[in-house]
Amino acid sequence: MVQKNHPFHLVDKSPWPLLSSMSTFSMMMGLIKWFHFHENNLMMLSMITNLLIMYQWWRDVIRESTFQGLHTLKVTLGLRWGMILFITSEVFFFFTFFWAFFHASLSPSIELGLNWPPKGIHPFNPLEIPLLNTMILLSSGITISWSHHSIMENNYTQALQSLALTTILGFYFTLLQGFEYIEAPFTIADSIYGSTFFMTTGLHGLHVIIGSTFLMICLIRLYLNHFSSNHYFGFEAAAWYWHFVDVVWLFLYISIYWWGS
Repeated sequence: MVQKNHPFHLVDKSPWPLLSSMSTFSMMMGLIKWFHFHENNLMMLSMITNLLIMYQWWRDVIRESTFQGLHTLKVTLGLRWGMILFITSEVFFFFTFFWAFFHASLSPSIELGLNWPPKGIHPFNPLEIPLLNTMILLSSGITISWSHHSIMENNYTQALQSLALTTILGFYFTLLQGFEYIEAPFTIADSIYGSTFFMTTGLHGLHVIIGSTFLMICLIRLYLNHFSSNHYFGFEAAAWYWHFVDVVWLFLYISIYWWGS
């Protein structure tokens, strides 16, 4: 390695940012094609190329941080701030959907029958699948914290077991939410109630899938001994993201499922 007199990481030239942008743009075009022409071939092709690009991009980042030692304390501090700002932007993203929900529910218009939920809408029972999913996410918050502290204490076995359990709980949540959507007595086209319900819960569900994938990658890396008590930011970023997903669900459950029903 070339000697340098600064703690920063000047990244090498990489094709992945440009290729991922093009692939994501293609996937959005594929979504439009699927919605309007009922053909999902472009979307599926773009999703495959996105996965291939993500795999190779993450491989390069792991190589730089874990094997080449390029992520110094200064670089890691920048990554931490980047993750904090990213989660902050996600908070404001969800804030807009909660704003739409409360704007409609606190003063329902005459088109909604001056009632919330609108006439003809039969909301979910908050004490059934939604409550079970709440318990699942709260439990996963406990297990991810258990894994975090186990890594800090260099307890490999407990860290691996608790992270595996967190990942399973994340995918189990998605499975139950998918079942809930299949059994839903209303659709996204059923007034603003259906729109706000499916947009908010659906985007949260997408974040759970992303978070579960994030945790699964961390699980593979932990199995391969990529983390230690002084080198685990990749896992820590996943844990922060997962706690954010947990907190958003609590607000979502209380406001949309319980109060809104």
